[in-house]
Amino acid sequence: MSTARLEAFSDGVLAIVITIMVLELKVPHGEDLANLIPLLPVFLSYVLSFVYVAIYWNNHHHLLTFCGRTTAREMWANMHLLFWLSLVPFVTGWVGESHGAAMPAACYGAVMLMAAIAYKILQVQIINSSSRRDALRSALGRDVKGLISPFIYVTAIALAFVSPLISYGLYAVVALMWIVPDRRLEKVVVDHRN
Repeated sequence: MSTARLEAFSDGVLAIVITIMVLELKVPHGEDLANLIPLLPVFLSYVLSFVYVAIYWNNHHHLLTFCGRTTAREMWANMHLLFWLSLVPFVTGWVGESHGAAMPAACYGAVMLMAAIAYKILQVQIINSSSRRDALRSALGRDVKGLISPFIYVTAIALAFVSPLISYGLYAVVALMWIVPDRRLEKVVVDHRN
């Protein structure tokens, strides 16, 4: 199978994830700005989750440029990633409605941790089957962000039972680390196209 089908399916799933999240945003009752204040936790959880989905979409796109033909292992690894990302609207809604409770904060981190692990599995599958394996390995290097992120997630999950706000801060730190597209992959993709 060509990567175009895999990428189109993944794009569709991620578009649905974003749509579900935005549909969870409720219209305030009233006409004043003060009516928005109770909705702030829901909105902030939406923003954080939207950024995460955007990061995954962007990096997923760059990663798939290294696939020639898609293997069964890559397809299942991709489905594994999409499974965890499909849970983002659920935990986002729970976080927004929970008013700082520990368990939703921990579950949010658990979903993000599992998505990170699933992405890494997909990355390994693509590296192993790529005809440009050496270029991809070289571009990824030691993947410091990829190694640090799970550690931060685990720390944030544990800290959720101490202070959910600290957890959310750590989730935001991971998002900020990844918000800039991975320049290492971009360079290899540009070099390959030229």
